[in-house]
Amino acid sequence: MSNTTHGGSAVGRFVNELEETAIAVILGLMTLLTFVNVVLRYGFNTGVIWGLEAVTFLFAWLVLFGVSYAVKVTAHLGVDAVTSLLPPTLRRVLALVAAALCIFYAFLLMKGAWDYWANFANLPQTTGRWLPTGFEEMKRTSYRSWYEVVDIPMPDWLRFIEPWINEGEHYEKLPRFIPYFILPFGMALLLFRFVQAGVRIWTGKQDSLIVSHEAEDAVDDVAHLNRED
Repeated sequence: MSNTTHGGSAVGRFVNELEETAIAVILGLMTLLTFVNVVLRYGFNTGVIWGLEAVTFLFAWLVLFGVSYAVKVTAHLGVDAVTSLLPPTLRRVLALVAAALCIFYAFLLMKGAWDYWANFANLPQTTGRWLPTGFEEMKRTSYRSWYEVVDIPMPDWLRFIEPWINEGEHYEKLPRFIPYFILPFGMALLLFRFVQAGVRIWTGKQDSLIVSHEAEDAVDDVAHLNRED
């Protein structure tokens, strides 16, 4: 697996720090919430009612952050049984084609994610079936910002958003547009990472989008260490 962070530019370094910090924080919160709930359940016959829902949302955030992070470190698995037999020039061409397809697919995912999330944030969806051609005209009947999650209470420090997005109405639970925000944000990160990977393949700094044979090397290294022990 590649350990390269590909963070040469200021934007790249910022996204690197954002991803790695977010993943670390999410893992810590998931562990803490689960541990506290286990202690409360078996030690005091109670628990954090909203803990399971919070961990579920955090896990979804972790997965979507992890998708783009795996592109960055070239950790996605793949099969290169055919492409490894091709000459380097043709192999590079196919890698560029694969990168272009991944960029296009990530762009479609980002459009769909925005259109889904926009329903919950009182924002307009995009027009166009495949590519965005503009934004739809918002209608009051299409507002969905009042949708709340099931158990997670609304933190007081977030109540400043109520006049902005919910016409001053009081939220009892966390509005759904907050945990759902990872959908367009995660897809934007994925698109960014695929563009980065495509540029690296174009400039010859990378030869594939998948981990392939590098995983075999890592397994051999571990096996060698085990034999020494």
